[in-house]
This record gives sequence, structure tokens and C-alpha cells, in this order.
Amino acid sequence: MSRKKTNHKIFENITVVDVGSQGKSIAKAPDGRVIFLTNAVPGDVVDIQTGRQRKSYYEGKVIKYHHLSDQRDTPICKHFEVCGGCKWQNLQYPHQLAYKQNEVVNNLIRIGHLELPEITPIFGAKDPYYYRNKMEFSFSSNRWLTYEEIGKTDEIENRHACGFHIAGMWDKILDIEFCHLQREPSNAIRNFTKQFAIDHQITFFNPKTMDGMMRTLLIRISSLDEIMVVVQFFQNDKTQINLVMEALKNQFPEITSLQYIVNNKQNDTIYDQDVILFNGRDHIYETMEGLKFKINAKSFYQTNSNQAYELYKITRDFASLKGDELVYDLYTGTGTIAQFIAKKAKKVVGIESVPEAITDAKFNAQNNNINNVDFFVGDMKSVFSSDFIQQNGLPDVIITDPPRDGMHKDVVEQILSVKPVKIVYVSCNSATQARDLALMNDLYKITKTQAVDMFPQTHHVENVVLLELR
Repeated sequence: MSRKKTNHKIFENITVVDVGSQGKSIAKAPDGRVIFLTNAVPGDVVDIQTGRQRKSYYEGKVIKYHHLSDQRDTPICKHFEVCGGCKWQNLQYPHQLAYKQNEVVNNLIRIGHLELPEITPIFGAKDPYYYRNKMEFSFSSNRWLTYEEIGKTDEIENRHACGFHIAGMWDKILDIEFCHLQREPSNAIRNFTKQFAIDHQITFFNPKTMDGMMRTLLIRISSLDEIMVVVQFFQNDKTQINLVMEALKNQFPEITSLQYIVNNKQNDTIYDQDVILFNGRDHIYETMEGLKFKINAKSFYQTNSNQAYELYKITRDFASLKGDELVYDLYTGTGTIAQFIAKKAKKVVGIESVPEAITDAKFNAQNNNINNVDFFVGDMKSVFSSDFIQQNGLPDVIITDPPRDGMHKDVVEQILSVKPVKIVYVSCNSATQARDLALMNDLYKITKTQAVDMFPQTHHVENVVLLELR
């Protein structure tokens, strides 16, 4: 069966008017359909060639710019547009914040049909670059090629890469020379590791043929300047592993935790893998308001340390604890929020589904001399039950910080049956947050809402909502 041909269209002198979901810019076609664009910003006047078409919209790309918007910024990264990691580098940061806040408000109103109080302005980041404490890079023996390279007749000798996956291409890696998201020595470590492997003829991984030695590189840098490096190998070649790890140890003596993984399964996730310590300790520490948090290779910790502190302060302020409350912290992770608010509460109970996270939470609480927190592990909709509440007490306040999918309906129903005086809902996806809030709208009213920008140069945004009983 032959493929159905797509009739591409060209629209001329179209004004880009807004930003929509996934950070794509929006224009209107002459026939009234929406056009989603990835290489324009609001205010641009452009010619557009369409790609995918649906009844109500087109996907397109700009082929000519007639007028550049005054909202534009000059991208600082040479990999911009190809990498896809910082899609908004061409948009001035104040406008990034405005569009993020608009997205949150629109989702709460359009999806949740919710009545909102006066909106507290979004909390922007002081540092819109070099803010990530964790980066993960992939090696590849078959890197993504530019159109210029593809057009050349000469054979391309250098096909090695250490960088990021090209969007929509699971087997193609863009080789990154310099990334502006994590401070040094991140770039130095990545570039050294890649070049050392090439110089010593250590093969790079190929996901199609499932062979090669170098697979991934994880780098964490904490606010205490502690550094963790985890190299993931596909093959268990002890000679080559020791060669790479010894070179990293000698070249970067400042590395606090140097570890590796041998992973020969189909995917490169590490949560079911053994992490082997090569040098230093098997963890680093992060600090926040006098509290220390142990971070290991598998730990979840907010990737923007500075903004995480602001997010947690807003969460604590919204809860407005007096000191005599029992607080439940749902989806507690490594217990960061639970410990952050513990000194303001009588007791905090944290629930999380990942056993390793709860192990870290208990260790951190003990290490921080916090005695009024209890942590429990298990699937939220199963653990957070009537029996659990009977055993641990009826919460006065519930803080919930679920994953992007939001809360399971059974969890929402249990919260409604508990009827805490206050609920603080922290979300990394205001669309699913709006859905959940709509289910609670009969019993609770929104009294505060504030967005926090955790990921500058991207469309992602966190939002904190305070609910109080009607």
C-alpha cells in the first residue's frame, strides 16, 4: 500500500500571535486553522510551509522571515534549534515568564473551569543558564549528521558523539561541544571522556546493533561543589572500564563520587542496575536552609537547586503551619519537602512508591536530626487508605507533589474523604493539576496560586496552589 501524499501549503506574510502547548508558537492560516511552529516567536511576520495537517490545525516551519519580533533574543548556544533542549533561547526571558504564567492560568480556567483568586506573579530564576545540577549524555557510534554533511560526497570519518537524543529519533545523538545548562567542569568532563575513548579506540554504543562500549555519562554538581560522575558501559570489559575510570580519576581529582554501571539490556535506565563505586564515596550532598540531603546515582532531587529552594519556601508559606498540625506529604520522593517543613509542624508523614527514595529520606532525616517525620513506601492509591489514616492520624494539611500524570482518581477521592483543612498542590503539569482540582472544586476553593520557573529556556513550569475548605 502506498503512503498517502501530503499536500504541503505555503502561507505568506503570516503574523505569529501566541505560544501554545509544548512551547510551540501559534499562527492562524487564511482558512482559519491554527498553525503550530517551532522556529518562530510571537510577533514574527513569516512565510510558512506546512507539514502535517489535521482538520483543525497545521504543523509548519518558517521558510522566510519578513519581520523579526521585538520579543526575540539571540540564542547563545551553537546547537540551538538542532538540540531541542532549550527551545526558547530565541525568546527574551521576561516574555518566557509571561507565556508560562499564561499557560498555567489558561489550563486552570479552560480545563478545570476553576475560579481563581488574584494571581501571584510567577517566580522567575535569577540564573536562566547554568542552573541544572544534573545532566545525562549519551554516546553514539552513529551521530546525527547536519544537512551539509549529508550533502557532501566525501566519506564522513568522525561519526562519534556524546550528547543528546534528537527529538523523535531514538537512535540519533547530537554531538554537543558546549552546553550552557550545567556549570563547569561539566563540559570539560564530557569532552575529555569522549576524546579519551576515541584516542584509545574504545567503541561507542549503537542502539540498533546493540554493541559498543561507551553508553551514557551522568554528571551531578551540587551547590556544595561536590561532583558525581557515573559512566554507563554496555560491555563488561574490565580492562577498558578501568582505563576510562582511572583517566577520569587522574584528570579530575575534584570528583567526589566516581562510579560506573555495566548495562547490557535494551534501554539505558539505571534504576534496576548495580552502581559500582570506583573512587570516592557513593553519594554527594546537597544543602538547603541548613539541611543536608544525600544524593546517590539513582536519587531524585530537583534539578534546579536554587529554584527548588524557592518552590519549597512557597509551598511552606502556602501551608502556613502553626506548629500543631499533622501534615501528610504525598509523593514525598526523598522527603525534601517533608523535612523542609518539619520544624513548622507537629509531625509529617511522607508516602512514596520508590523504595530507594524512602531509604534516602529516612537517612537524610536522621542525618538532619529530624525526629517528627515518618516515611512509608508503596503505591500511593494502595498505601494512602482508610486503614493507613486510622493508624497514622487524620491530617490537618496535605501537601501533594505528584508526577506529570497527576494524582490517581482513588487518591483524589481519599483526600476528599479525609477533608483536610488545607491542601497544597505542587505540580509540574498544570493541565493534569487543573483536572485534579476540578474534582475537588465542590469541597475546596483556590485561595492562592503561584507559578515557579524551574527550567528557563524551556516551556516547562511548576505551579503551586493552595486549597481551603469552602
